[in-house]
Amino acid sequence: MTNNSDPDTTSNSESEQIVSRSQNLVEMTNISKSFGGLRALQKIDITVPTGAVVAIVGDNAAGKSTLMKILTGAYQSDSGNISFEGETVSIRTPGDSKKLGIEMIYQDLALCPNRNVTTNIFLGREKTLLHLGILKVLDWVGMKAKARAILETLQIQIGSLESPLRKLSGGQRQAVAIGRAVSFSPKLVIMDEPTASLALKEVDAVLDLIRQLQQSGISVILISHRLEDVFAVSDSIFVLRAGRMVRKFMTQEVVPDEVIRHMFLGHTSDGDDND
Repeated sequence: MTNNSDPDTTSNSESEQIVSRSQNLVEMTNISKSFGGLRALQKIDITVPTGAVVAIVGDNAAGKSTLMKILTGAYQSDSGNISFEGETVSIRTPGDSKKLGIEMIYQDLALCPNRNVTTNIFLGREKTLLHLGILKVLDWVGMKAKARAILETLQIQIGSLESPLRKLSGGQRQAVAIGRAVSFSPKLVIMDEPTASLALKEVDAVLDLIRQLQQSGISVILISHRLEDVFAVSDSIFVLRAGRMVRKFMTQEVVPDEVIRHMFLGHTSDGDDND
């Protein structure tokens, strides 16, 4: 029987996807951070491949938020290096992080509940146009059209863009926060407990949005206590414990009980718990 498939005829798009997924968008190496006498992070290494969903898990005070605040410029590490797209970078402020294409969606979403969907998506960076050639006015028509396009691309169904956020469900608010992040054309989106306190149907919708971000080539860092969500969407899992790296797992090669064991009982990857 003749095999007509030819490995040399692999499409360019498939080859590019393989190459892209093999490259690291972010590398955080040897990251340490102390607050006075408290050592919050000790020699942490994290890699985020291009187009991958990477989960970071750990109990409270494991260091997850501190690590992400360093990546987003809210904190500066005491030591270590960060590279982005293969280049060493200095992230001293949140503005530095945003210029690289890093967006973070916080657990509290940082949205305005009394403002409508369009306003929240463009909050702080409203589009303007010239009126009579001299006066700058808000381009509500353009912002509304852009907001609708973003939500449609992500297959987010909100209803009226004029609805204030306080009238939307928790899942819809999370979707608006994701839409806002995507409107910045990010390369990496960090999501802090995006499914906390959501109903099961809304959890599934948010997980679908994470998959759509990945399919669009956007890398995602997912911080979550819900291991069922982590296993549903992630490619790899980094386990932190007491400010140290415990283990890295490929999601398909581990079971939840093993991750839980390392979260609460496991030893650090360098085997030294006394440093």
